[in-house]
Amino acid sequence: MITLIGLGPMGQSMVRVLLENGHGVTVWNRTASRADGVVAAGAVRVETPADAVAASELVLLSLTDYAAMYDILGKAEDVLAGRVIVNLSSDTPEKTREAAEWVEARGAKFIAGGVMVPAELVGKDEAYVFYSGPADVFEKHRETLALIGRADFLGEDVRLAQLFYQAQLDIFLNSLSVFMHASALVSSAGVSLQKFVPYAKDNFKMMDFYLEAAAEQIEKGDHPGDDANVTMMGATADHIVQASRDAGIDVVLPEAVKSHYDRAIAAGHGRSSWTSLFEVIKADRK
Repeated sequence: MITLIGLGPMGQSMVRVLLENGHGVTVWNRTASRADGVVAAGAVRVETPADAVAASELVLLSLTDYAAMYDILGKAEDVLAGRVIVNLSSDTPEKTREAAEWVEARGAKFIAGGVMVPAELVGKDEAYVFYSGPADVFEKHRETLALIGRADFLGEDVRLAQLFYQAQLDIFLNSLSVFMHASALVSSAGVSLQKFVPYAKDNFKMMDFYLEAAAEQIEKGDHPGDDANVTMMGATADHIVQASRDAGIDVVLPEAVKSHYDRAIAAGHGRSSWTSLFEVIKADRK
């Protein structure tokens, strides 16, 4: 038996995948009616968080954030000992560390997770999930967790799953905003986006060409600027800001990008590769 707490679209998809693979699943959700569909599919609904936790050794959480975990598991503290809590909710690495300490202080084990696909792809070939925490605990449950998606274990530092998860969402959310901004720029001239989209797709596909070499330069701390130096790229960033102003569209995003180049030039990286922006961004880290 596996327990799953939290029956939003992601939680419901996980329950169905587990049921389809022969597992009994106990479920609890604050709004009980959200369990109706998965109960009809074979899940067992219980009345309280304590009942849900007590039903299984392996307890999966699919909640809005980690704050919800305290609210729910705080009502089940007496039965937490001996359980494995796998929190698949989204939050910061530091809040993940705090949550692990809270759970472990109550006699349970804690695994952090980050599901990297939307609900409709849970259990499909495209699905993968970051995990971190005690390696022996993860390995004991790897086969079950892999039903949700490929289980990528990142290490015993419990913060790592959320660190990678948020880093991936950093790329994803910024990419969506970049596309929205570029679309606004093109649309300002009355051009159909259907004419622009093929070029945008080519641009996104080309991004992977740069990543491995960029990572190597960053890790070496060596940023040769033979091909695309900061001064040249910074001029392009300035042109994008000006084109946006001329088009009358929002300039917050391109100005933020331009600020990286401005600060890199001010720090003496003008003749270095664009990868030297990492040095400026890293310096801002608290």
